[in-house]
Amino acid sequence: MSLFFALLIAIGDLLVIAVVVLACAHKLRGRSPDWVLQLRDALAPIALPLAWLVALGATLGSLYYSEVANFTPCELCWYQRIAMYPWALILAVAAYRRDTSIKVYAIPVVIIGGSISIYHYLEQRFPDTVSSSCDPVAPCTAVYVWKLNYVSIPMMALTCFAVIAALLVLARCQTEAPRREAEHPEEAMVP
Repeated sequence: MSLFFALLIAIGDLLVIAVVVLACAHKLRGRSPDWVLQLRDALAPIALPLAWLVALGATLGSLYYSEVANFTPCELCWYQRIAMYPWALILAVAAYRRDTSIKVYAIPVVIIGGSISIYHYLEQRFPDTVSSSCDPVAPCTAVYVWKLNYVSIPMMALTCFAVIAALLVLARCQTEAPRREAEHPEEAMVP
């Protein structure tokens, strides 16, 4: 299962990198190529359901590691779970209602969860630099999973947080134009 999860994470990392590169290119050039805009428009309607699937997968994956693989979650793992678990339900409701305003509430929590994941990942990679004490039963420096030479459990969480944030930003693009047309139909008539 860890290799399967790691492969999903690698795909998610590639997607996040592609989104960041395309966004930077857009900022530098002032416009995106037509194929990027078409891809964005095609993904926007399913961005909320995809964000929900990522949150659900992260929740089920963490439960797999603690309940099936019997890895004892450390304190930082619990904080990341606290930041992720509610979104498996909240994003389901938002996807059902097509409520893209959820991004206002979700993105700050996702950023906090991602920040904890970064700290946890660095703590695992450089345990000698940690000055805080760890629980001896479930140390934060323990590496239960190490796949593809970079994927650990905190990296899995970080990628899930990043993919959710990217999808929520993308979901915003879907509803702005129709909402604007509904509020100001006279503007929709102008060529």
